[in-house]
Amino acid sequence: MHAVPRPVPPFGFTLIEAMIALLVAALLLGLAVPAWSNASEAARAVAARAAMQDTLDGAMRHAALTGTEVVLCPGDAACRDTWDWSAGWLAWADRDGDRRLDAGETVLHREPALPGRVHLRSTRGRRRLVLHPHGGAAAGTNVTFTLCDGRGASRTVALVLAGSGRLRDAKPAAAAVADCLAPPP
Repeated sequence: MHAVPRPVPPFGFTLIEAMIALLVAALLLGLAVPAWSNASEAARAVAARAAMQDTLDGAMRHAALTGTEVVLCPGDAACRDTWDWSAGWLAWADRDGDRRLDAGETVLHREPALPGRVHLRSTRGRRRLVLHPHGGAAAGTNVTFTLCDGRGASRTVALVLAGSGRLRDAKPAAAAVADCLAPPP
């Protein structure tokens, strides 16, 4: 008598098993992508705040050590006439006091455009800041920046720059939040 051969189990998986695996993968991806996106936007916003603070600290230090006014403005090679700092900013030692970046004046910092959906906007009337050699901001230079990102209005923060050069967090006005979340001007 011969032994009956055992059936060989099929290799692979059925269509139903594949559909279940695909559904589970889609659900996990649907949960992971928004969480990753929110974490990325949060990190970018924190980096933008830190970059502005570093620029201000360096500018105030330079002004105090050299006795030269320092100007900060939105721009890359020159100041742009805007309150939107999202495309980057620069700081330079304004030796002649004309508030324009001239040949021979030292550029202290160039910040590139902010990544992702991060926006940094100043009070509409404040398109440049002047820091005095005594370490404080020029009279009338107090400014409120509104920092927002792709996480929405609830995550928007106001950064208030006092005349002393101190940057502190505050609750932004509703109009500033709407302005910040709007497309760049």
